Amino acid sequence: QLIKFVVNFLNMFSTGQIIFGILFFIAFVIAIVFSYKKDAKMHDLFYKGNYKILLGFIIFIALLFIIKIFFKR
Repeated sequence: QLIKFVVNFLNMFSTGQIIFGILFFIAFVIAIVFSYKKDAKMHDLFYKGNYKILLGFIIFIALLFIIKIFFKR
């Protein structure tokens, strides 16, 4: 199944297109990493305490599931 997919994929694109796609992906990942490293200090400054909001959302969703299970019975 996987071999058939790879063969179809290689037939769909030319060698130049596949090389361009791979190089574009590598350049994009490198740009993302550099951008994140550059902004990491600002993330610490502006987004302190965000874990509390995430924890609140997780608790809220868990509470909704508990209520759903309770009223289903």
